[in-house]
Amino acid sequence: MRFLNLFAALSLYGATALAFEGDELSEVQAQAIEALQAVEGNGTFGKRDSCTLFNARVRRDWNSLSGSEKKAYTSAVNCLLTKPSKLTDFAPGARSRYDDFVAVHINQTLSIHGTGNFLTWHRYFTWAYENALRQECGYNGYQPYWNWLSYREDPSKSPMFDGSETSMSGNGVFKYHNGSTSGGGVYIPSGEGGGCVTSGPFAKERNTRLTIFSSMTVHLGPVSPGIDGLAVNPGGPLAYNPRCLSRDISAWTSQHWMTPENVLNLTVGAAAENILTFQNELQGRFGDGFLGTHTSGHFIVNGEASDLFSSTNDPTFFLHHAMVDRVYWLWQALHLGEAFNIAGTITILNTPPSRDARLDDLVIQEPNAPNRPISDLLNTLGGSPLCYIYL
Repeated sequence: MRFLNLFAALSLYGATALAFEGDELSEVQAQAIEALQAVEGNGTFGKRDSCTLFNARVRRDWNSLSGSEKKAYTSAVNCLLTKPSKLTDFAPGARSRYDDFVAVHINQTLSIHGTGNFLTWHRYFTWAYENALRQECGYNGYQPYWNWLSYREDPSKSPMFDGSETSMSGNGVFKYHNGSTSGGGVYIPSGEGGGCVTSGPFAKERNTRLTIFSSMTVHLGPVSPGIDGLAVNPGGPLAYNPRCLSRDISAWTSQHWMTPENVLNLTVGAAAENILTFQNELQGRFGDGFLGTHTSGHFIVNGEASDLFSSTNDPTFFLHHAMVDRVYWLWQALHLGEAFNIAGTITILNTPPSRDARLDDLVIQEPNAPNRPISDLLNTLGGSPLCYIYL
């Protein structure tokens, strides 16, 4: 849906009617749209090239997509998994264009988490992935997001994880393990998975007589896996290390941290006071045993997703980070006076101590996208290169 139709609908029916049914952020979403409408064209956003609310791309909740739209997305992901890598000299283990995204994330992990560029780096990374799906694999849609609050009591029952042909594949098969250790040493009990993913679009039939499925193969990492039993890549982070995509979907993690209260605190509560409090709460207060929505999202999926460095191996990474970006976008729309500020240094949790991040710091994405300064990536309606909103 283009915003032109949305804009007309807003006038006729009110913004809240357009939120996807069951979205506990619907009121915040409506307030964000109204705030953006109020400043459209008044110069608040500065020079914006040709991007407006009328022509911006619209990113939507996975649960709101039709079956054919979901299949188009996963088909494009599978296409990217077959395209040859552009980074084999740098990442000898890379075998596909998908692996190029994994390699870029692994290589920069310690300078893109707990840093002043965390939000904009992952915003641009997700945008580059969306563009690769569209330009290299013929995808006509836009990057969907995983609404953390839907099915939070048991994510494995959600349309995203139910293992159907219109899902992002399901849980891993059961494999005994001793749980996982997340940020700050928080222990996460083992779930009903832990092994290879064998259902949905990222599983492949491998026997012509019997219906036997195998998981998609991942090649890079792990570097620092959180889940018990997943061994570190013996050849190094970017060496060839083929294995199955594994998951251990954790309702326990979802129930503990993916609460409406925690997400609303980020957008309209105490944590929304400024960019520093917002991003610190989002990424987690590990000293307090609080994972935050970013870290807990990775540990809800678990398995390959439990590795801070190589969590990108799981295709749900990009739906999770689209939701991270949606929450950032909501916060920006509701706090326009703070929206384009940044805070933090250029090393993870300022270790080792480093200077503050600056607006002219480059966000490195090559070869997946041209490198850009942080200042180009603060506004999703800036037009160069970003032009999108969330519904």
